[in-house]
Amino acid sequence: MQFHLDTDRFTAERAWGARLIGEVDNVTIRLHWTDQPYKWHVNDGPEVFVVLHGQVDMHYREAGADKVRRMEPGQIFFAEDGDAHVAHPFGEARVLVVERKDSI
Repeated sequence: MQFHLDTDRFTAERAWGARLIGEVDNVTIRLHWTDQPYKWHVNDGPEVFVVLHGQVDMHYREAGADKVRRMEPGQIFFAEDGDAHVAHPFGEARVLVVERKDSI
């Protein structure tokens, strides 16, 4: 199946609602829309997080210290398996997330 998706206009009914773009070898590619922070979490595999629209502060823990990275469109955050992190958008944001299927 092929489709075209205008990422700048994509919205969801709730914060972090997503549209499945596709699956490759047990990995999902999803477009998320949000206007609210997520929750601190640890994925059960690596995760790629690409900001497509808006700004997002990615909070993460490194060597026991909490850190924050401001992300702009086109920037990528890579979380290794076991890395604690949480995303806080400024207003609306659209984010492409690539992660193991059925990951937390």
